[in-house]
Amino acid sequence: MLKPSLQLKLGQTLTMTPQLQQAIRLLQLPVLDLNAQIQDALEENIMLEMEDLPDVPRTDGVTTVEIETIKAEDAWQSRAADRISDSGWNGEGRPINDFADESGKTLREHLFWQLEMEDFSPREAVIGEALIDAINDDGYLTVALDDIEASIDDTVTIDEIEAALLKVQGLDPVGIGARTLSECIILQLKQLDANTPGLELAIDVTTDHLDLVATRAHGELRRTLRASEEDLHSALALVKGCNPKPGLAVSSVAAEYVIPDVFVRKIDNRWQVEISPTGVPRLSVNQTYANLLRGSGDHAVLRSQLQEARWLIRSLEIRNETLLKVATSIVARQTDFLEQGDEAMKPMVLKDIAEEIGMHESTISRVTTNKYMHTPRGVFEFKYFFSSHLSSASGEDQSSTSVRAKIRKLIGAENPQKPLSDSKIANLLADEGIKVARRTVAKYRESMQIASSSERRQRPTR
Repeated sequence: MLKPSLQLKLGQTLTMTPQLQQAIRLLQLPVLDLNAQIQDALEENIMLEMEDLPDVPRTDGVTTVEIETIKAEDAWQSRAADRISDSGWNGEGRPINDFADESGKTLREHLFWQLEMEDFSPREAVIGEALIDAINDDGYLTVALDDIEASIDDTVTIDEIEAALLKVQGLDPVGIGARTLSECIILQLKQLDANTPGLELAIDVTTDHLDLVATRAHGELRRTLRASEEDLHSALALVKGCNPKPGLAVSSVAAEYVIPDVFVRKIDNRWQVEISPTGVPRLSVNQTYANLLRGSGDHAVLRSQLQEARWLIRSLEIRNETLLKVATSIVARQTDFLEQGDEAMKPMVLKDIAEEIGMHESTISRVTTNKYMHTPRGVFEFKYFFSSHLSSASGEDQSSTSVRAKIRKLIGAENPQKPLSDSKIANLLADEGIKVARRTVAKYRESMQIASSSERRQRPTR
């Protein structure tokens, strides 16, 4: 029979303090979201104040520390109550209203994530990636299957691509990967229960008669399909209930506002980086209230708020220090880009910056996401400066950004009546010592939303 016993062991564990957790969370927030967090903190924490605001005036007639402290506690309790009532939360810690998912994930990221989760073979996954790359924000496949075949591999067949497309069209959101509006709606209708009233008629309408639906020619529809008014009404309700642009359910086209986190300027022939002075407000501890707590062991709520205020201020300092380190390292490596443009972009990966400044790659990833740099060449996300390595005959690696710029330049200078094929572009790049496959050229061209050579060809005018 087993007997309970006590054992003493020594070991080391990594514990994330609340301060470290907060610093990491704030590090990955873009400026607008960070400002919202700071505004919330200012409203909830009586110990915080913005440095550019005037000092809190003292109330005449106050003669004891206790009265001032009670007022501070009352003010905080009032703010907290107002925020709870205004936010729409119930008493059990759950929101009363449902809110749309605003995670910011793009349609492409959403589809790639499903591709990894679903039962795709390695070969199907390669084809699926090419198909997803060719799907626009509305959710439609914009590239012909022949072009998909040419961009992947000579051994891939059209039958394999069509089979992979069927699997992609089974991903979320329903209707994704369609080539026409009719196919998009049919994909959505086929997700309904087979016994749904009017379903078969709705598919017939969508297959051959969407033009009559658009012109509201319901009488002609009834005669053509030999359907009753009631049956046609049920079918049209199903058709109109479908989403003609399913991709927008994931990648909405809401306006984006970018506030630079850092500014890059050339001063005295040297590139210098500084944190944006207008991006994030500077916070400080309200010394009036902090002084009231000295020498008193009471008022635990205010003492807790004082500690939280100090943590937040230090977390913001860590964020700025890390941003400055990463941005300075990026600028030092990409000065040629700043002075000459995309063709001079150097290859660079997260590991390069991580090793240089002594941080983990995951930290660099957080810093470079949704952070923007204002330069004389424009405003760029930090991630823009990172690109993979491509070998060259000279032994000096080229960045994928640089190769994209060269491809764009070659296409911009081509004869419109004899546009350059992807194979020809690959050969021209090889002449410059850059080794790149034809399918890679096609991938880069499509990522820049440049049409194929057959679509770019202009017929001579007579």
